[in-house]
Amino acid sequence: MAIDCSRVITRGGIVVGVLLSVVAAGCAAPTPPGGPSGSEMVLADGYEPESLHPLLGYGVEGASKFYDGLVAHDADRQVQPALAASAPEPASDHLSWTVRLRTDVTFHDGSTFDADDVVATFRALLGPAYASSVRSDWATLAGVERIDAQTVRFDLNQPDAAFPHRLTLGIVPAEAVADPVPVESSPLASMPVGTGPYTLAEWRRGESMELAANESYWGGAPAVESITIVFAVDDNTRAQRLRSGEFDGTVLPPALAQTFVGSQYTVRHHPSADFRAVTLPTANPVTADPAIRMALNHAVDRQAMIGGLFAGRGSPASNPIPEVLTDYSEPSAQFGFDRARAERILDEGGWVLGPDGTRVKDGVPARFTLMYPATDTIRRDLAQGFTSYARAVGIDVALEGLGWEAIEPRMGADALVLGDGSPFDPDIVSYPLLHSSYAGDGFNNPAGYVNPAVDAGLDAPRRAVDPEQRIAAVKQWQRDYAAAPGFVFLAFLDHSYVVRDRWNGYQQVVDPHSHGTTWGPWWNVETWTSRR
Repeated sequence: MAIDCSRVITRGGIVVGVLLSVVAAGCAAPTPPGGPSGSEMVLADGYEPESLHPLLGYGVEGASKFYDGLVAHDADRQVQPALAASAPEPASDHLSWTVRLRTDVTFHDGSTFDADDVVATFRALLGPAYASSVRSDWATLAGVERIDAQTVRFDLNQPDAAFPHRLTLGIVPAEAVADPVPVESSPLASMPVGTGPYTLAEWRRGESMELAANESYWGGAPAVESITIVFAVDDNTRAQRLRSGEFDGTVLPPALAQTFVGSQYTVRHHPSADFRAVTLPTANPVTADPAIRMALNHAVDRQAMIGGLFAGRGSPASNPIPEVLTDYSEPSAQFGFDRARAERILDEGGWVLGPDGTRVKDGVPARFTLMYPATDTIRRDLAQGFTSYARAVGIDVALEGLGWEAIEPRMGADALVLGDGSPFDPDIVSYPLLHSSYAGDGFNNPAGYVNPAVDAGLDAPRRAVDPEQRIAAVKQWQRDYAAAPGFVFLAFLDHSYVVRDRWNGYQQVVDPHSHGTTWGPWWNVETWTSRR
């Protein structure tokens, strides 16, 4: 199912799906949606994963169909036991968590799941020789111990209030990580062996991935017996093929999804924690300037961009805390659109308007490059809108649509339209995105933002045990960030889906950054039943 390549390769990259393409000459057409028994489903998405290994980020937030974590999130974003038999239990000092395991679980290869598999998975996560791309997300984890065959204990180097949310990581068989070698070369990267509700029937890279129901699944065999996901990168192509009845559903940009209202499909819009932001690298003399950073935050009319580009489907963003995390959001830390104020900030900061309309300070023009992934139309449109607002206050932004292999080496010096976001806990994305200890760690704080006040503010809620103290600490770092921003957060985007309603079981959820055919309507597809 679709995943976040920012977590498969490095954080913050493009959302990735597991898909099938029948566009190429000679490819067979997909099975008609539904099949004769109504137990088959054909979906479409825009991207294909690099890897299916959990330690390379596959399904790291849960909702993987091949793997289960110790816990999963329900429709209300609450942690529920999955491979765990009960909720994780903290020690009185919150420096360890004990997890009791289910006894009725087997892997896809028929082997029995137990504590050894959990210990092996997390030790591989921590082991440098395995080169897990998501290791830094578990910075508070010191080790994991087997208590008995059905019990494990996680030891932390400091209290971590968000730790239960991190236990959605897919568990792999101990044998699969027995050798301390980079997991990039593991067979699991292309042939997953998990405990999840679906097995991989076939993956024709660039063309197809077919999922088959796991008849021995501990949660009960899924009624949707087969899921084929179709690779169709272009949004309009995907929409056209959907109109022809080829698919049971897909994800589309909001305005394009709205054209299906009144058709044989149902349009479903999901709120999300999925933000888009413009990074402002500290290594760039223009984007590092405090006046430039503050002015750009006031120069952009976020609500107008959402209305004009996304049919109003989204909400303005000023930092990584989404509206859904209501208790943690700080109203005073929001940036409003005020062009006059932006111009005043630039004037006071020494940026003088030149004859060509571009400001200059000490001989340096207010000019920088903004990168975006070339195939991502949403990021492209946001980049173009941002450029117009920047130009209106005398800042010249040059756009470059590139592939990720060209973007990643340049993130320290050139701005990027970044995507990420989590609706589950304020720590999960905010800490690695803003804390200086993550500066330059791939898509974790790629622009090298450093703010000691924000660092302290991020550390405090991670260690806080009392909920009220934690809320207060999160609100404080938002105020500190607003006083010295290092990004221009633009919007939390709604995710729009077009769905053929032939099954029972749909529940709306608030999507994380990863969506497509993993989250969205199909996050719990293993529990669906046919209406036929």
